[in-house]
Amino acid sequence: MSEARETDAGVVAERFRELYGADPQGVWAAPGRVNLIGEHTDYNDGFVMPFALPHTAVAAVSRRTDGVLRLHSADVEGGVAELRVDALEPESDRNWTAYPAGVVWALRAAGHEVTGADVHLASTVPAGAGLSSSAALEVVIALALNELYELGLRGWQLARLCQRAENVYVGAPVGIMDQTASACCTAGHALFLDTRDLSQRQIPFDLAAEGMRLLVVDTRVKHEHSTGEYGKRRAGCEKGAALLGVDALRDIPYDGLDAALDRLGDDEEVRRLVRHVVTEDERVERVVSLLESGGTRAIGPVLTEGHASLRDDFRISCPELDLVVDTALSAGALGARMTGGGFGGSAIVLAEVADVDGVTKAVQEAFAVAGFTAPRVFEAVPSPGARRLR
Repeated sequence: MSEARETDAGVVAERFRELYGADPQGVWAAPGRVNLIGEHTDYNDGFVMPFALPHTAVAAVSRRTDGVLRLHSADVEGGVAELRVDALEPESDRNWTAYPAGVVWALRAAGHEVTGADVHLASTVPAGAGLSSSAALEVVIALALNELYELGLRGWQLARLCQRAENVYVGAPVGIMDQTASACCTAGHALFLDTRDLSQRQIPFDLAAEGMRLLVVDTRVKHEHSTGEYGKRRAGCEKGAALLGVDALRDIPYDGLDAALDRLGDDEEVRRLVRHVVTEDERVERVVSLLESGGTRAIGPVLTEGHASLRDDFRISCPELDLVVDTALSAGALGARMTGGGFGGSAIVLAEVADVDGVTKAVQEAFAVAGFTAPRVFEAVPSPGARRLR
């Protein structure tokens, strides 16, 4: 992983010059994200609450008029990949290039006349850690092309196109949260997003001012959304909605959950999925209420409830994620849960400033005792969404 930061826009631009023999027309950045609460609710038309990380994908880009798309990444071995925009076909590419190429395909499929580009990328968003490295890559390309081709698209529209790129071109059945977070988050806030109508509220989230920190613990267990388990969960949720006669599980009210579960009879797998989604939507609303009323510390137990639901009902945790949560709580954390798609990736830990070092050390020691790969631990600070750097 490149260690380029957004302050290194000049480095990314210089590498572009070396590759393509001319200055880029601009340099843009798009962040990864942490989801505070609201997991696997986005493709059920529910509520989510992500915020942007300081880790970004940075792209130097120039437009072309000859139908050629040239792509290069500082983070992947190999030279410049050259593609033709009129030959882009969904699910034809299993390499990293599928993400930026998919955005070009989605823009063209939506009727936008994108005639090519030269691109050089560098990212500090950890890949496979459940922090939306792919969405950051997509959104930074979409933002650059939106400006270079004067398409006039807004952040939520770019997010929709990036989701389509990942769903159709890459073949990963992800929801809308990751791309919207990367495109629309603001510094110092979490984004309360209704994934049905894409309405947004920026909720102030300044833990430092209240003497707390939110840690991300990257277990270094890789996950891959385009493989089967994520898709199975999504299909199970759709089955549950169909059996209950609703458009999406979002339409099952929290106070009607027991009745809905009774109607599902003995289909235990679908019952578990439905229970998680309905209770998770309620947890998002509870966290919003707590943050807006000044009860920030009280969100800790809600995060922990969310982990139990993801572990026991959705069944997408793993031993490493469970160890982070259990160890952090035993060491005095206010709350903890896995974040992201599951089957690996990262957990988040809410802790008082005075407890951060002790919690971090306890988790690192627990991983060593268990024989797991040492985790990567860093503070998550709510950061700006996608923007032009130069």
